[in-house]
Amino acid sequence: MTVTYEDAKEQLLNAILDHVPFDGWSETSFRAAIEDSDIDDGLARAICPRGAADLALAFHARGDAAMLERLKTEDLSGLKFREKIAAAVRFRLQAVEDKEAVRRGVTLFALPVYAADGAKAIWGTCDLIWDALGDTSDDVNWYTKRATLSGVYSSTLLFWLGDETPGYQATWEFLDRRIEGVMQFEKLKAQVNENPLFKPFLAVPNWLAGQVKAPVKMRTDLPGSVSFRK
Repeated sequence: MTVTYEDAKEQLLNAILDHVPFDGWSETSFRAAIEDSDIDDGLARAICPRGAADLALAFHARGDAAMLERLKTEDLSGLKFREKIAAAVRFRLQAVEDKEAVRRGVTLFALPVYAADGAKAIWGTCDLIWDALGDTSDDVNWYTKRATLSGVYSSTLLFWLGDETPGYQATWEFLDRRIEGVMQFEKLKAQVNENPLFKPFLAVPNWLAGQVKAPVKMRTDLPGSVSFRK
């Protein structure tokens, strides 16, 4: 029976998760995963050229997929938009199969050689959340929404890693406070933009912002634009 690329990578990921709590996302864990999954070493390294780091990213992607699946099945229609954002972040954290694997992943992506990969993974998660909730912005707002949510998600993730309260209640309260802080900033920004005294000073920045476009990509957005203030 021929093993596909996807199947082999899944096998390696499932196998390495048994070793990550002890040896981290390391070469030691990767070699153990190869042995446990009975996959040829050459094939395993062709699938994961960077070894455990590639499997750490696959683990992150698996969590993203679980979050998206839950967003599709949960009824969020009765929630305010900021509550939908909070729910999506909760779903993403609740999709984690192994908290220690995430903790070890944070350590891995804190290394300079992998820092860009970690930042890209978090940005990708937040991009998926905005897309799933119907964002259709195509100017500078496309970037600011994802950058803001990346900050909220990252800080909530770190808080969650150290949270031992029942049901992670302290984490969800922290998340709500972070989102409330973003909303207060957005409210202040709107007041500044609407104040005629500031308009002469904002003309150039606003013009420059209007020239920025979101990357062209295949989108499956729902109709309507969104923001934290909804």
